[in-house]
Amino acid sequence: MTSHSDHADHSTRPDHAGHDGHGQHSGHGGHGDHVAMFRRMFWIMLVIAIPTVAADMMFADLVGYSVPGALKWVSPALGTLMYVWGGRPFLTGAVSEIRARQPGMMLLIALAITVAFVASWGSTLGLLSHELDFWWELALLIVIMLLGHWIEMRSLGQASSALESLAALLPDEAERVEDDGTVTTIALDQLRTGELVVVRPGGRVPADGVVESGAADVDESMVTGESRPVRRGPGDPVVAGTVTTDSALRVRISAVGTDTTLAGIQRLVAEAQNSTSRAQVLADRAAGWLFWFASGSAVLTAIVWTLLGEPDSAVTRTITVLVIACPHALGLAIPLVVSIATERAAKAGILITDRRALEAMRTVDAVLFDKTGTLTRGEPAVVGAAATTAAISEDEVVALAAAAESDSEHPLGRAIVQAAADRGLTVPTAGDFAARNGIGVTATIGGATVSVGGPGMLTEHQLDPAPEAAHWAEQGSTVLHVLRDGAVVGALALADEIRPESARAVADLHARGIHVAMITGDAEPVARTVAEQLGIDEVFAGVLPQDKGAKVQALQDSGHRVAMVGDGVNDAPALARADVGIAIGAGTDVAIASAGVVLASDDPRSVVSVITLSKATYRKMIQNLVWAAGYNIIAVPLAAGVLAPWGVTLPMEVGALLMSASTVVVAVNAQLLRRLDLRPAPLEPVREPAAATG
Repeated sequence: MTSHSDHADHSTRPDHAGHDGHGQHSGHGGHGDHVAMFRRMFWIMLVIAIPTVAADMMFADLVGYSVPGALKWVSPALGTLMYVWGGRPFLTGAVSEIRARQPGMMLLIALAITVAFVASWGSTLGLLSHELDFWWELALLIVIMLLGHWIEMRSLGQASSALESLAALLPDEAERVEDDGTVTTIALDQLRTGELVVVRPGGRVPADGVVESGAADVDESMVTGESRPVRRGPGDPVVAGTVTTDSALRVRISAVGTDTTLAGIQRLVAEAQNSTSRAQVLADRAAGWLFWFASGSAVLTAIVWTLLGEPDSAVTRTITVLVIACPHALGLAIPLVVSIATERAAKAGILITDRRALEAMRTVDAVLFDKTGTLTRGEPAVVGAAATTAAISEDEVVALAAAAESDSEHPLGRAIVQAAADRGLTVPTAGDFAARNGIGVTATIGGATVSVGGPGMLTEHQLDPAPEAAHWAEQGSTVLHVLRDGAVVGALALADEIRPESARAVADLHARGIHVAMITGDAEPVARTVAEQLGIDEVFAGVLPQDKGAKVQALQDSGHRVAMVGDGVNDAPALARADVGIAIGAGTDVAIASAGVVLASDDPRSVVSVITLSKATYRKMIQNLVWAAGYNIIAVPLAAGVLAPWGVTLPMEVGALLMSASTVVVAVNAQLLRRLDLRPAPLEPVREPAAATG
């Protein structure tokens, strides 16, 4: 099998691009070409190998049957065909490694099959001992190597399937609404920003946009990893490739082609699959070291056994050393694990933009969350309501306020209307709506004049605030009072709502022994309120954007390895300073550029999923490296005959079988990573939103 650098890092090693003799490293489509090519080559070589092995006299002697003299040339002829045709990927790869002056796996493989080929012809022509008839081992070696290539290429192809499935999300056509109201079906590449499209029930959104009319539950699972549909209505953004499950929407297009969120995610996944990790660099170096270890061992074996007066044993053991030293398992150990990990992450809405960040996440012992938009929703919500008179209930206060605010475009007004909807309240009809900047809104409801506003409205009417107002204000909430015919009948507290997933995320991090901190530009009382509700260990409040990086440094100076989680432009310096930067909710372009991990969803529990993935990936890497490197370190001296004086030897056929077994073990062990479930468990329904402030 090839080194990961032949796939993931060929941009820095161009000579390796054509190691398979076909030069097909052409992106993600190239993986599919390689899979087909190596699958076809494997089956062809397997068919040819059967008579090659069966007609080989050495194999016949081992098994205990005789080969007719008429079949003497079957194995040499077919073995030569296998060497030239089936061995071509390894021979061309070896040439590339020699040109690049970076000897590694391909050179070792080529050396092994070439030595076996030459020795076998020498035996067939009577120039060397009959014991050096290695046609069956040569056939077995080539078939096993091709199988290994097929396994690796198929795995890389499966890892790239995340990209293909993302691309498949886009529809082929879009329904554009013309100026005269008619609907025209057009090809996707004809769609332009600013145009209006219809997305019918069950249809896919053709490009990023904003809902102009209609409301629907939208399945965003392939983009965010969140399995439950999200309600989208007028003013809400929608992403290319997501599905409207129950109703039609009219969407004003805001981005097309390479500017869409989906295209950005594709780029992130591609960059992640092509990035080089420290562990992969280590595996490459180990392969290089193994080349010199195996080569030195082979030379030493040849010299020692020749000096001992056993030239036949020298050749036999030298070939065995070169065969079993082929570092296929080592080459597969790291890239296959990381490729599968990247794919699993992408399917869960976790985009690894730098593989080194994935590796570093397992060592993180402190997570620093930005508050607004990360632990909180970043938009106001009603977090408290109270009636000031027994003549009206709390729900009636909310319903009256929602009626008065029903025509308001202000974020606080929309939050009140949403609160009434969430409570399932019947909102009365309002008329004579009027809004005054800095004061509030007024409307006529059931013959009474209802007003909703802040301190300015109370001052204007010379009224005292509700008893709860002072407590709410201390917590940093915005307090609005509800007046009916000039008298206060209730009050509402609005704040930046804490995400229902945040408490679970903090609890899960604590369960792993991780220190949780929060950073915000808000005042100390506001920050403390959020921290207390979530159980956060440390709070940095009143921090200016330019100072966030210094707080990350302070945590690092105290001995922590820090993951910073944020979503905005002002988080970029802190994301870059942290040991691992995590942009949540796909964030801003600047935040993404500064982060090693991007969470497509807004769920902070995904941070825990990244840690889970990092630890599982590291375990698989270590297991594979220990097995692969350990096998070679132990097997090479045995093949060289170190224990031969005590009657312990490693025949070439056993070495080849063990080498094959080590490759299969590594491949199967990496595939077990696919069983990892990274999606957060569904939350229990939250009855009342927790308060925070923005």
